[in-house]
Amino acid sequence: MARVQPARTFSTTRVEAFTDGVFAIAATLLVLDLTTNAFGRIGSDAEMWEALADMRDSFLAFVISFGLLSMMWVIHLQQWREIARVDGGLLWLNNVRLLFIVLIPFTTSLVAEYSEFYAGRMLLPINFFFAALLGFLSFLWASARDGHLLRDEAKDDAHAEGLAGLSAVICAAVAVVLAPWVGSWGFLAFVFNEPLTRVLQRRSRTRVTPGD
Repeated sequence: MARVQPARTFSTTRVEAFTDGVFAIAATLLVLDLTTNAFGRIGSDAEMWEALADMRDSFLAFVISFGLLSMMWVIHLQQWREIARVDGGLLWLNNVRLLFIVLIPFTTSLVAEYSEFYAGRMLLPINFFFAALLGFLSFLWASARDGHLLRDEAKDDAHAEGLAGLSAVICAAVAVVLAPWVGSWGFLAFVFNEPLTRVLQRRSRTRVTPGD
């Protein structure tokens, strides 16, 4: 009988470095939409403050996107500390997730410039939804098959750890639903990400306990 060869796996070091670099570049590029706004001729402090006030939509979009991008990086950091190695499937799930991460500066600029249009309001929350979804699916892949890509000590808590990603997906979906009516205010759904994560983890532990 032919021996089954194990799937080829790689160290997480270079993948994590590449991923962190993409997150850092995306966060940096967010500010370009602010720096490319020309004030024109400014003749007084009052005109300067008025020009800055006119940029309030761009400032709001920048703050929201930077905050949510930071939250997704924190979730990524928490999940990948449990991953011992990567295979081809996880590599490409992570790469597709990064595709949506690098799109965030572009979709953020659309919110700032075209929030009066449906597409302008929708593309950023949709962007975040798919970024969150791919992050969740990446950890789901790593923890599948008895945690085949996880560290041995992390396998028992893999399900609870993955719920942080699921919570982000749920909040992103709520933001997508709310965006047509309230625009960027729909991202307030992410305020509930941490409480929702704790509720999901508590319910998960409650279900496991009776069978122990």
